[in-house]
Amino acid sequence: MERILNYINGQLVEPISKSYLENIDPSRGKVYGEIPDSDERDVQLATQAAKDAFPAWSATSREERSRLMLKVADLIDANLEKLAKAESKDNGKPVKLATRVDIPRASSNFRFFATAILHESTEAHQTDGLAFNYTERSPVGVAGCISPWNLPLYLFTWKIAPALAAGNTVVAKPSEITPMTAFLLSELCIEAGLSKGVLNIVHGLGPKVGQAISEHPDIPLISFTGGTATGKQIAATAAPMFKKLSLELGGKNPNIIFADCNFEEALKTTVHSSFANQGQICLCGSRVFIERPIYEKFKQALIAKTNALKVGDPADESTNLGAVVSESHMKKVLSYIDLAKSEGGTFLAGGEQVKLDGELSEGYYIQPTIIEGLSFDCRTNQEEIFGPVITLTPFDTEEEVLAMANSTQYGLAATVWTSNLNRAHSVSSRLNSGIVWVNCWLLRDLRTPFGGVKNSGVGREGGWDALQFFSQKKNVCIKLP
Repeated sequence: MERILNYINGQLVEPISKSYLENIDPSRGKVYGEIPDSDERDVQLATQAAKDAFPAWSATSREERSRLMLKVADLIDANLEKLAKAESKDNGKPVKLATRVDIPRASSNFRFFATAILHESTEAHQTDGLAFNYTERSPVGVAGCISPWNLPLYLFTWKIAPALAAGNTVVAKPSEITPMTAFLLSELCIEAGLSKGVLNIVHGLGPKVGQAISEHPDIPLISFTGGTATGKQIAATAAPMFKKLSLELGGKNPNIIFADCNFEEALKTTVHSSFANQGQICLCGSRVFIERPIYEKFKQALIAKTNALKVGDPADESTNLGAVVSESHMKKVLSYIDLAKSEGGTFLAGGEQVKLDGELSEGYYIQPTIIEGLSFDCRTNQEEIFGPVITLTPFDTEEEVLAMANSTQYGLAATVWTSNLNRAHSVSSRLNSGIVWVNCWLLRDLRTPFGGVKNSGVGREGGWDALQFFSQKKNVCIKLP
């Protein structure tokens, strides 16, 4: 039985309650460890440690902060295999996905922000010979960082790295469903020599730990990635306290395929953007709109490629889809499959739970599922499922597909496939999304802003936007003699 501990003031410590929660391996449906059932007392200890560490850390030179963060990145790279296997065991995703994407991206997050702070600049203005103005940027204080279960270390470091780079100290909460790599990161931070209290990791449930972070008066800044309902709760708590907020929330993303697309490239990428990480990525294209002249051809090709995907042991290199993250999430996804049936959907592929043999027989597996024949405004096409389930809808005109694509409460990401450059620009500009990919998917440049509109969140993270979010600006005006 593997027991996780909190990381507070540079030490691995038990929760004050001495109580623990079960940690489950979703590929087997079995308990394999315990995580702290922390509460507001643990958050208070972590916050006090972060407050005490803030003066020294914020005064630490950029070069020294960069050096320490790069050392953490090196240790992540050195422990790639261990971290990837832990991520897979905790989350259910294929080991090859964690090895090629999640863990390398975690070290890249540390490297990017560790080096970015060495190249920052601020604005300066001369006021008609009367005065000289310059903008001073400084860290905010203690940052509260709350991350989700779908890309555990990837998104945990996505928040922690810019917060630390900007000179803040951090109280962080990983998802209680996938806590293991955050715990391993705390061990690496100790090995790297990160000063006590600079980063604090408190494990536990959202209503206890996440809420305590959100409402703590000494945490002036909250960065959260997760579900829209939880984001509303955090906003309701933090906004009246005038905290800085960044909320990266849900998505119901359109994938728009025009007849003049590169057919094979669009097909290959659509399979990936539909079912990567078992469809448990907020950026997955779950609503696939196909222009009518190629609808039947594309549909049949997509069905064939989807049926060829292997659902299986996450440790098997040939596996395409592993387990979904938990039993409760599996039941949620299956309930949407039942909903689609009741709404009149026609199932072209999948639609069933998968039962594997042997020690994996109790795992949480679902077939990659394709559905057609649903109206664009039905619940299946409007609500976030967050699993390996997509719908297909034909369209005839740009205006028609834009109306359907923009019809949901979400506005996180969209994908467009066309060889017409004018159309690419026109459609992209009219999509109500924070991110649009044209003829590609999930091609991310760490320098660019990330975030959504409508119920997909507020604020932007990534690149300079993240460093600015984790900083506060002050204008200094000096009258010239």
